[in-house]
Amino acid sequence: MTPPDVLVDWSWLGTHTSEIGHLAIQHVQLTVIAVVIGLAISLPVGIAAYRHHRIYGPVSGFAGLLYTIPSLALFALLVPYTGLSTTTAEIGLVSYTLLILIRNIVSGLEGVPSDVREAARGMGYGERQLLWRVEIPLALPVIIAGVRIATVTTIGLVTVTALIGQGGLGALILQGYRQDFPTPAYAGAALSVVLAVLSDVVLLTIQRLLTPWAKPAEVRQSVETVVPAAMAGA
Repeated sequence: MTPPDVLVDWSWLGTHTSEIGHLAIQHVQLTVIAVVIGLAISLPVGIAAYRHHRIYGPVSGFAGLLYTIPSLALFALLVPYTGLSTTTAEIGLVSYTLLILIRNIVSGLEGVPSDVREAARGMGYGERQLLWRVEIPLALPVIIAGVRIATVTTIGLVTVTALIGQGGLGALILQGYRQDFPTPAYAGAALSVVLAVLSDVVLLTIQRLLTPWAKPAEVRQSVETVVPAAMAGA
């Protein structure tokens, strides 16, 4: 057992690297699945809301309602129907990505200059060509920014799913609290932050590659945003 004046037992970390690695991979998998499904839902919904403004209010309101439900309360509502399963975790995690992604998709599309649309129409572009060849590419910086925020938020929230047995690195945090042994808790929290920072840097790099004409945010500013968001979930 770690002495009272020592926060981290490095020998424990050394003998549990495989377990920590497994939980880190599970954390990444839960995050990627949630963000990909959330984006797959949000993209067509966001495009529809952009095309038909009257549905944006109800869609945004519903997504906002899901976002405001406390995670533990949402999991408690789902468990009687889907059990202590990955499905329960993913339903909750996906629901928290929708508001962020839909708003950014709509904002990105609305931010496309009207003269660019008119020029494209003058060149003979139909609505579908206009959307996929002009509007979506120009909206990518805002859309990817939403994906970055949703990813970082999800990484933090995944730690909470440890309470239903699906928590990735959150299982380490829970283990530390249950055993009154701080090393697993510190390891889980620190690695969650590292995952959040790394994911944001990777997505920022992808954004730069896909949108070289756009001025990206500084990595330092991204890190300052990412760390509090990750720690909020942890």
